[in-house]
Amino acid sequence: MYADDDRFLAEVREVALSFPEATEVEAWGRPTFRAGKIFALFVEDGVIFKPEPDDREALVQDPRISIPPYWGPGGWLQLDLAAAPVDWTEVRELLEGSYRQVALKRMVKALDAQAGSTSS
Repeated sequence: MYADDDRFLAEVREVALSFPEATEVEAWGRPTFRAGKIFALFVEDGVIFKPEPDDREALVQDPRISIPPYWGPGGWLQLDLAAAPVDWTEVRELLEGSYRQVALKRMVKALDAQAGSTSS
């Protein structure tokens, strides 16, 4: 269902795997990114993520965002990476919010430490 040279996969992979202890596992014929539990799923020209609850309402107003089948009822959203030029800082922020919702406390602490060391 995907190939390693799919458009956007290398970039999504780079972002997702930059979080502490994040792993990639193929499931349902797709790359999933996990911090224990799934926090992102790569789909053709897009990425499925769980938005932070306070951001969800605004995100669904964005034409690049849709409610994906199967995942949507659980609150997940899909960002269409082909709909406009990709802002990889935005993608990182969305995936980080999703990661923070499933990661263990030690992982979030490591992420915060990582962010603190890059802002110095």
